[in-house]
Amino acid sequence: MEIGNQIKKYRGKLNWSQETLAEKAYVSRQTISNWENGKSYPDIHSLLLLGNLFNISLDELVKGDVESMKKEIENNDVKKFNAMAWLLTAEYIALAVSIIPLIKYLGWLGGVIWGILFAVSMFTAVKVEKMKKSNNIQTYKEIRAFMEGKPLDEISAERIKSMSSPLVKVICGAIFGFITVAVCAYLFFK
Repeated sequence: MEIGNQIKKYRGKLNWSQETLAEKAYVSRQTISNWENGKSYPDIHSLLLLGNLFNISLDELVKGDVESMKKEIENNDVKKFNAMAWLLTAEYIALAVSIIPLIKYLGWLGGVIWGILFAVSMFTAVKVEKMKKSNNIQTYKEIRAFMEGKPLDEISAERIKSMSSPLVKVICGAIFGFITVAVCAYLFFK
């Protein structure tokens, strides 16, 4: 990806340090470093802000990256990501449906089996989030949508809908698991 080189180039033209750019772009210096070194990719809002700071268009800023983004979106990794997301959905459904029969018919052993299923689901959830983050799929889709004329507020609304960290998902999954276990324990020992 060329974005790192572009940021370095335009930051250099303005004689700004990474710290200076970070302050103006409302991000950390480490974030600027990660962008410049290709470890992460700026989101659409950051790209637009960088374009304004550098006084260039989004097209000029992401020059050279658009074709790579299209390929990445269509890449097998995306298909693998979608397959993992469906697997995670199936695991969550299995968790919800299986706890009562497992505990009712197998007792504590059923609870252990359900706990193992729960752990596998949490592992899958974290893996899905890591794949999503490492491939910058969401950001690439947003940039492509913006460049095709989709309004920024619509793109932002979609991001907010899909935005949550792996930790939040794990915590929500854990809460779901504990509530389900508590309800089942109450029903089983009642």
